[in-house]
Amino acid sequence: MASTRERRISKELSDLQNDPNSGVSAHPVDNSLLHLKGIFPGPPDTPYAGGNFQVDILIPENYPFKSPVMKFDTKIWHPNVSSVTGAICLDTLGTGWSPVGTIKMALISLRMLLESPNPKDPQDAEVAKMMLEQPEAFAQKAHEWAVKYAGAPRRDTPVHNYQKVAPPPPRADDPERYQGYNKDLIDRFVHMGFDLDAVVEAFNYVGIDRNGGEDYVLEEAYMGDITARLLGEQ
Repeated sequence: MASTRERRISKELSDLQNDPNSGVSAHPVDNSLLHLKGIFPGPPDTPYAGGNFQVDILIPENYPFKSPVMKFDTKIWHPNVSSVTGAICLDTLGTGWSPVGTIKMALISLRMLLESPNPKDPQDAEVAKMMLEQPEAFAQKAHEWAVKYAGAPRRDTPVHNYQKVAPPPPRADDPERYQGYNKDLIDRFVHMGFDLDAVVEAFNYVGIDRNGGEDYVLEEAYMGDITARLLGEQ
């Protein structure tokens, strides 16, 4: 008899299969619902565009209260992914995980990570250093690896928006920016790589209850609607 954990994963995989517009997919390894492979394409307008990236996914015993364990099978040149082991540095797969999170949302977060690398919180210090100090060389090498390991089509000048400039100082946590929503509630999406103001706009668009400024767990359907809005799918 399937466990509660396996039944949940089965439903998640079924939902993924019925949602081709998500841009991500996953399937069991050797008929095991506790070991999956996720696949998603490299985002357009990035050095990874046109490549297909595979991620290994292990489901822990206390899922969904603990995040899935993910690492890239496909070698990738990215500051938040180890160029040796494929280990990933992403809040969504750690302290930012929520029990209402899903495999689909985790894979979408990884796709977003390819669009918005964060060299200030690196998994691979060598890659982060190149991105900060030699952004054009970083983009070229990231593209070369995407061609070699992910099957991306070769381009003479890979598209990128990285600049060798000092990052602006972080904006203070102005309560008005949260427009009455609980900071932790909003920041769960910010930690996925989305802009704070865009998250608040998405909450307003979907019509999320402010709950008097108190934190609470969003239903999965609302999580999906918010993510779709942030990805420009609504």
